[in-house]
Amino acid sequence: MSTAKTIHPVSRAALGIAALIVIVILANWLMQLSPLGKKNLDLTENQVHTLSQGTREILKSLDAPVVIRYYATRKSEAMSRDLKLYMRKVDDLLQTYQTLAGGQLRVERLDPQPDTDAEDSANLDGMRGERIIDGTYEENIYHGIAISSLDQTQTIPFLDPRSETRLEYELSRAIAQVSQPKKPVVGIMSSLPITGGPAAMPGQRPQEPWVFYQQLQQSYDLRDLGMTPESIDPDEITLLLVLHPGGITPQAEFAIDQYLLGGGTMIACVDPHSIAAQMAAPQNPMMQQPPAETSSNLPTLLKAWGIEFDAARVIADPEYRTRLADGRVGVGLLSLGQAAMPNRKDDLITQSLNDLYFVLSGGFKVLGGKGVDSSSLVRTTREAALVNAMQASRLDQRLLTETRPDDYAYDLVLHLSGKFKTAFPDGDPSKEKSAAEQAAEAENSGGEEDAPAEEEDSSLKEAVESTSVFLIADSDFIYDQFAYRPVALGNIRMYSPATGNSSLLFNMIDQASGSKHLIGSRSRASSRRPFTLVDKMEADFEQERGKKIAEIEAEIEKAQTRLSELQSQKSQGTELYLSPEQEAEIVKLRQKNVEARRAIRELQKDLKREKDKLSANVTILNVLIIPLAVAILGILVQMRRRSVTEAR
Repeated sequence: MSTAKTIHPVSRAALGIAALIVIVILANWLMQLSPLGKKNLDLTENQVHTLSQGTREILKSLDAPVVIRYYATRKSEAMSRDLKLYMRKVDDLLQTYQTLAGGQLRVERLDPQPDTDAEDSANLDGMRGERIIDGTYEENIYHGIAISSLDQTQTIPFLDPRSETRLEYELSRAIAQVSQPKKPVVGIMSSLPITGGPAAMPGQRPQEPWVFYQQLQQSYDLRDLGMTPESIDPDEITLLLVLHPGGITPQAEFAIDQYLLGGGTMIACVDPHSIAAQMAAPQNPMMQQPPAETSSNLPTLLKAWGIEFDAARVIADPEYRTRLADGRVGVGLLSLGQAAMPNRKDDLITQSLNDLYFVLSGGFKVLGGKGVDSSSLVRTTREAALVNAMQASRLDQRLLTETRPDDYAYDLVLHLSGKFKTAFPDGDPSKEKSAAEQAAEAENSGGEEDAPAEEEDSSLKEAVESTSVFLIADSDFIYDQFAYRPVALGNIRMYSPATGNSSLLFNMIDQASGSKHLIGSRSRASSRRPFTLVDKMEADFEQERGKKIAEIEAEIEKAQTRLSELQSQKSQGTELYLSPEQEAEIVKLRQKNVEARRAIRELQKDLKREKDKLSANVTILNVLIIPLAVAILGILVQMRRRSVTEAR
């Protein structure tokens, strides 16, 4: 009778751990092959690995194939560690895009090495190579993206790790743009002559369109809707831009209301005192034209959205006042820095802005309670106050001392979103009859019961889907005089932005018209999480090496100075040749110079090697934590079971 060979407990534990590792590997492989394996659980602080709902909707709605050519120089000795890590993040993000697009998006990964087809393709797509010099080593690094669909191409010439938070938005915006067969249509309502106009006096040149209007024409299909449109079709007009709607009628507000409820998006600039409107007034008294409307408002719409706006007074803010060249101070001329942008870190519209300039602008006060979400993009301090518009326009210096703060931070730029409800519950105001008309009809009908039935109201009462409205409490901010400065280039007159005003407007238009889903795209939080201990070790290491490098550089400078002196003696002296001792000293100095520079290069290489070694050690430690934890847990379980068995 044979006895079964028993397995040593340590061997059983080792076999168990090995089996567990094999199971984990096989399970991971099977999960990757299944749709479930393409899902992930994001437990990071700011959900940095989760795409926004707007991006998901853009990818789901693709109805034409999109190709992303991702150019990345993978093999380079001069590439920084940050760029290498960022390449991996871009790879992961593109894989997520491809998965969510359901076969409508293909990613081509190209490595543009010198003298290759990939490099030629990168140059054709307009990729911008970054020249990196590391000691004696020099290389051109490519890291950019070209997105193509429907014979259209959008490019991001270089993906900078410092712009990581904008990566999702830039990708989604480019995909939305190339997948649209036509230019987005921007409808414009304005009482200002932004499209140009006739000459003010006979013999003069006609007025040119505003600079921002000329720039818009390059990327958008512009439609001038006038100030009295009967209706605005949201299926035709991608974005509605309302700029200083002076003297707007209830019928025009109703048309805007129905456009928004039908799914449209709007940017509205209202103004209590428009300098541009004053400048547009006819200078020739013989011209029979009504005076310009210097004040504008959307009274019915703003009230329905829970927004209060004083169309007769302007904002004065001592903290953001502007000092003019003549020494006067304009308390109503607001020079707005980053401190005036409360959500600048997370909002794509103001994220890259540094300064704004608003001239005699109004201020919004959010009352709420209307079921509309609001987000402040630019606001005043609590020292601001509403003051008389004419007094502020004359730069009355008494406002500096006489103005008392309202103790309220007024919003200068607002973003409203949600399912708006109609501001006209009774329907089209043009069909409402006055009391006199109703009395006349009743008298004519003689009180008969067979009076004609009222026409059925078919207007929308609530938005069919969530939409967005951007409100700006100034219209002069985009006026040529305040937003641009002329630049003479030969006989050509060009314009460059004087402030961030034009960027503010174009960021809004870009985000609102690129796709209705793009507005909901948020700025991705940075996935970089610095290791403070590692950073301190690197800083100490660099400081130590830096002292040695500084000493060597000082020796080089001293040797170079002595060498220059000897060369100067040769050029100024009467002898054609230096003495043998001088020649020997020159050779010695040159040799010392070369050796010192070689020592600096070696120190720099040592520094890089130490950093890579430190990074590798941290990576290995992170990778080994889980297996070691599993192994220790297995051993503890086995020891526990053994002790229980022996106790029996």
